Order: sequence, then structure tokens, then C-alpha cells
Amino acid sequence: MPQRQLPAPPGIAGDDDAREMIRAWVAHQGLHCALNLGEWGDREAIGWGVLLSDVARHVANAMHEQSGVAPEEVLEQIREVFNDELDEPTEDASGGFVQIS
Repeated sequence: MPQRQLPAPPGIAGDDDAREMIRAWVAHQGLHCALNLGEWGDREAIGWGVLLSDVARHVANAMHEQSGVAPEEVLEQIREVFNDELDEPTEDASGGFVQIS
């Protein structure tokens, strides 16, 4: 199996409280995720909303650096597809949740 893992970002070095929140792979024509739930307690949904919006901004900035496209344009496209997918998913999420200690 080919290993195509991304390296941990350098900004986490030296932070004893750093934790991985999400891993996502595209395999077998679908998305496969590992999620770290429970970090935000009763504000879990809010925490994930902030995390996902921060990821979108990082993608927009990276695409701007890579190809020069305006971050605002990328964010608008992401927002449109994100909302469409939430309203009418092209595929249902499946699988189970496994709690780890």
C-alpha cells in the first residue's frame, strides 16, 4: 500500500497540548475519515464549525500561493459546494464511529 501521509505542520512543535483532530483519505472512490471527537465538550459542533472554516481558509491561501487565484474566489466556491453538499449530498456518509481512549 503506498504511503501518502502528509507531514505534521512545523507549528505544532513544542506544544504539549497539540492534538490531531482529523485525518481524511480518498480511497475506493470515497472519503474515509478519522475524527477526534470530544475535545470541545458541550461546544463540539461549534468547535468543528470553526475548525472546518479555518481549513477552508488554509485551502484558499494555499491555492492562492500555488496558482495565484484570489482567496476570496476560492472561499466562495468552497462555500457554495459545501452548502450544496450539506443540503443535497452527492453521497450519504456511511460507516461507524469507534471511540478510542
